[in-house]
Amino acid sequence: MRAFFMVRMEENAGMQLNYIANTSTPGSSGRTIPVIDPSDGQPFDEIQRSNSADLDSAVQAARQCLDTVWSKVNAAERGRLLMRLSASITAHADELAALEQRDCGKPTRQARADATALARYFEFYAGACDKLHGETIPFLDGYSVLTWREPHGVTGHIIPWNYPMQIFGRSVGGALAAGNVCVVKPAEDACLSLIRVAQLAAEVGFPAGALNIVTGYGHEVGDALARHPGIDHISFTGSPRVGTLIQQAAAERHCPVTLELGGKSPQIVFADADLDAAIPAILNAIVQNAGQTCSAGSRLLVEQAIYEPLLQRLGEAFSKLRVGPAAMDLDLGPLIRQSQQQRVWDFLSDAQVAGIPMVAQGQIVDEAPDTGFYQAPTLLRDVPVDHRLAQEEVFGPVLAAMAFRDEAHAIELANATPFGLVAGVWTRDGGRQFRMARGIRSGQVFINNYGAAGGVELPFGGFKSSGHGREKGFEALYGFTALKTVAIRHG
Repeated sequence: MRAFFMVRMEENAGMQLNYIANTSTPGSSGRTIPVIDPSDGQPFDEIQRSNSADLDSAVQAARQCLDTVWSKVNAAERGRLLMRLSASITAHADELAALEQRDCGKPTRQARADATALARYFEFYAGACDKLHGETIPFLDGYSVLTWREPHGVTGHIIPWNYPMQIFGRSVGGALAAGNVCVVKPAEDACLSLIRVAQLAAEVGFPAGALNIVTGYGHEVGDALARHPGIDHISFTGSPRVGTLIQQAAAERHCPVTLELGGKSPQIVFADADLDAAIPAILNAIVQNAGQTCSAGSRLLVEQAIYEPLLQRLGEAFSKLRVGPAAMDLDLGPLIRQSQQQRVWDFLSDAQVAGIPMVAQGQIVDEAPDTGFYQAPTLLRDVPVDHRLAQEEVFGPVLAAMAFRDEAHAIELANATPFGLVAGVWTRDGGRQFRMARGIRSGQVFINNYGAAGGVELPFGGFKSSGHGREKGFEALYGFTALKTVAIRHG
């Protein structure tokens, strides 16, 4: 096994190929895209710049697999395959974490946590395969009516760069468990770990065509996937702007779409909150993955009575944060690319022009190369509710704080953005906990915690511009199936 692994890594060095029908396949264009290490801004590998012809090959391979093999694999056997893949991911967790660390700039702890979560997703969906049941419906005399859930067929998955392994697990894991076959287009910034997972799937026995990876740019491969008549369902995580384009393209052929489009999630802290518990969670929710998290707690709403003391304590915590190369395993690694770094700088420049006060910033260590894409975590206060810092997703380690008067004002501020993905509420008052959970328009509300340690089992998705449909948990399986009703008249 050691020799096999070493040969595989040597063969892949300097050139990553598509993975279609369990075969490493070069793109038809002969063109490549450099893979950049965010820690130093330097290229270290290449991926295929695929096109619509490559995407079509993957869809055909998936359809062939579905029609000839996968549709005949029963639910229990699908579960065993997913469990074997989970075990293989666990066995290769260090390898996968190392790939994702260099590809995405994640600190070691985060990359390892993502590999662990990926294995857990496939473990969870392995156990769910044979538990996706239909119903019988009482109806007219002489009739028996039943429902069952059927897979859509070939599902397309457009995976973002911030959490490639985790989002692949929650999306592809659910689709395969429900009986679909998958064509995956990773973000061009983060492909390496997913190509390797597809290889592991082949090694544990997934049939050729069940899981296919096609790399390339969104406007080329992603657009081709959204428009391909052979794709029966699309799962997309990314920006609202691109989500709209995908939904429009899919609507031309009435293809269902699950969209997770980010958030501007509030952390709401009342005067009776346990601040010793709240402050570390608030800090982690904005600095995890350098703030490049759809569910980042990027707005801090604080009851007026504790606004000043909370900001003082949180500012002290911010000032101790350190940012550096991924391999140093500090509090934050780099941002994914230079354009993302520039985006964060633009937000901070706008804040400075508007006179928004800065409470504190972390530190970029001296060892961080000037060519890397680093940003010090920043805490700002008294952010106007209509300023773009309070309305738009920064996707960086910037926390915008503002005060509120009472429950009604807190709910008003919490709901005062186009988004509705996640919210955190910190209070010891049991009645207030339920009132806030009811009043906030958000797909997830966490009370006296934030994120529930990832929550593979917990349905995830948004309201408003945060998207529609749900991933994670058992609920995701419903989105990856179509309900069929069978009415039998037997006299």
